[in-house]
Amino acid sequence: MVKTDRNIIRAFIILIYVIIVLILLFLISSLFSYLNTGADRSKILHTEVKKLNLYLPKVKWNLNGNKGRPVDAQTLNTLENDYLDAWYVRHIAYKNNKIDGIADYYTENARKNIISFIEQHKKNNISIESTTLEHHPDIKFFSEDGQLIVLSDEHVVEFKKVYQDKKVITETKEVSNYKMILLLEDGFWRIRHLVKETSLNSNDSITNIPIDYLNIKGINYYPQATPWNMFGDKFKIQIIKNDFKIIKNAGLNTIRIFIPYDDFGKAKVKDDKLDKLEELLNIANSFDIKVIVTLFDFYGNYNILDWTLNERHAEQIVSKFKNHEAILAWDVKNEPNLDFASRGKEKVISWLKNMIFLIKSIDTKHPVTIGWADSKSASILHENVDFISYHYYKDQNNFEKEHLALKRKIADKPIVLGEFGKSSYGGLWRPFQSSEKKQALYHKQMQESLKKHNIPYLSWTLYDFYKIPKAVVGKRPWRVYPQKKFGFIKKDGLKKPSFKHISN
Repeated sequence: MVKTDRNIIRAFIILIYVIIVLILLFLISSLFSYLNTGADRSKILHTEVKKLNLYLPKVKWNLNGNKGRPVDAQTLNTLENDYLDAWYVRHIAYKNNKIDGIADYYTENARKNIISFIEQHKKNNISIESTTLEHHPDIKFFSEDGQLIVLSDEHVVEFKKVYQDKKVITETKEVSNYKMILLLEDGFWRIRHLVKETSLNSNDSITNIPIDYLNIKGINYYPQATPWNMFGDKFKIQIIKNDFKIIKNAGLNTIRIFIPYDDFGKAKVKDDKLDKLEELLNIANSFDIKVIVTLFDFYGNYNILDWTLNERHAEQIVSKFKNHEAILAWDVKNEPNLDFASRGKEKVISWLKNMIFLIKSIDTKHPVTIGWADSKSASILHENVDFISYHYYKDQNNFEKEHLALKRKIADKPIVLGEFGKSSYGGLWRPFQSSEKKQALYHKQMQESLKKHNIPYLSWTLYDFYKIPKAVVGKRPWRVYPQKKFGFIKKDGLKKPSFKHISN
């Protein structure tokens, strides 16, 4: 019996040994295969650059200056990828004052200057947040052996913020000209030599659209079943058509809608989302309803290195619909001042200013605005937008005073009340604070003020909602339940008393 047990134990030990040997052989074989086939560059880079997701400046090639060997399409594509990645890792290096990834895109000679800059920045506690928004590269010479390229890159649009002791000391937007030499090493193009020849401040002059008055009598719109997800899987154009009929018959002429940044595909806008937006705009146009399109909903990053992604997102949407007859205006961002505390006021304002410039460079026909959360912030960038838009959810008795004060401050541009409303919820979490009757009185008084001073407006909102996403107001019931009942129409489809005052 004892001998049998020993044999079993011996066999078990041998089995374990064999398994371990097999595992080791498998790992060695995999490593050998990996080394012989070549590692995936995206996995060995310290910065794990994935250009398609991280950095997409506009690139316009000029291929008329090449004095050497012709450049084929595959070489040009590889060159562009490696070239832009080199810019990206340099931005990261200057931001973090670390050289991770630099060796993958710059030869030893070119790294010297970058390392010298970083060491100097460390001594002075300086860091630089930067990006390039536009490149115009031109191949001047491509060697016969295919190993060397001389490149110029003119009118490079660069934006940078310089920090010292974590405080912004300067912010610039420049247009620069570069010349460089790139070498092909290990199958990748690396910058051998780089010189900035000239640099001038960018002349971002904005041409505003003169507007005396905007005839807006409108409402912020979501279908009842899909608030904050209008263009999702439950998109139903017939529902939207029925709602537009209600809106038009109520005496309104404008709606404001929202484009969620992530849901629409970020830098690569999804075709099916654009198709749904086009369907909505076509239906609106058939009812003679104008549309204010609010971009970048549920976006709150504003990081400078993400600007190229944001630009590609806005560029695709604005370019496609800039000539659509239903478009009234572009609203850059809904209530961006609510991000001042968490993201930094200067960072948000810089992002807004750049996005206004981009939109206006694409669409010179339609006005641009910003949907500020209150009148206090409404004067920010007022010289850059075509009309002012702010939201008001405070006591209606103070509305006229606050609006007229803003009007005195900004007398040269129309001011639109972009959101206002009152919940009819008066249940457990807000007992006796509101009711359908109080909601109706609120809208009656607000419409009297709006009519008295001829103020364009968009109320919030057509329907009471069944569900409010957590991303909108969180999950605290005293915030969620009131948010469900701002509508003029109840969940069962019956109109509330406030519906009588949906327009003036």
